[in-house]
Amino acid sequence: MVKIAFAASDAQIAQRALERLQARYASVPLEEADVIVALGGDGFMLQTLHGTMHLNIPVYGMNCGTVGFLMNEFQDDSLVERLLAAEEEVINPLSMVAADADGVEHKALAINEVSLLRAGPQAAKLRVSVDGKVRMDELVCDGVLVSTPAGSTAYNYSARGPILPIGSDVLALTAMAAFRPRRWRGALLPKSAKVRFDVLEPQKRPVMADADSRHSANVVWVEIASEPNVRHRIQFDPGHGLEERLLREQFV
Repeated sequence: MVKIAFAASDAQIAQRALERLQARYASVPLEEADVIVALGGDGFMLQTLHGTMHLNIPVYGMNCGTVGFLMNEFQDDSLVERLLAAEEEVINPLSMVAADADGVEHKALAINEVSLLRAGPQAAKLRVSVDGKVRMDELVCDGVLVSTPAGSTAYNYSARGPILPIGSDVLALTAMAAFRPRRWRGALLPKSAKVRFDVLEPQKRPVMADADSRHSANVVWVEIASEPNVRHRIQFDPGHGLEERLLREQFV
């Protein structure tokens, strides 16, 4: 028998779904579970993955939100059978270290992307280095991000970045509204790359950093790298895993 722990967002639709499922299926505390069933949208899935990564328990999401790219379809019926048949994807997050103007360092993990965004009326001005070598002396833009394959259909895709196949050892570096160089469309980097952004003119052109919606204000430099020692386990119904979803997104 599969031991299930339920988690739900605060949204009314998710709370109602939680009540229905708990009335039909036995549940256990998180620490005793074989699988976590998360009810909500993609934001809640990311929150659940971050909050339970120390348990090394797979998370099976059911969509009670909007997009639900990381979620399965919600159904009351046959939950145990769906869990037993589920396919698992393992993804590694990005690690971010950002220093602010006071010299305080902020650390965070990001499953989707780490982004730098202008925090004032003027565009950000950044120096871009990869593996200790300066690759761009000056990038003027509204923002820039580094995305994992799992996050490549989120903010990265909205910024016209490439969709990356799950399992590919590649990261996407994508600019938002690049002013200089005008036609720069970003870069594909090996998963092992260590990326550093130095903020030029930080007082005149303040910049904030964001790692899966965790913000750091007034940053002066940010370093980003893949974190292979952290493994997030996500389960999907057969034929509806991340690889299939990434392919489908490119043909709509």
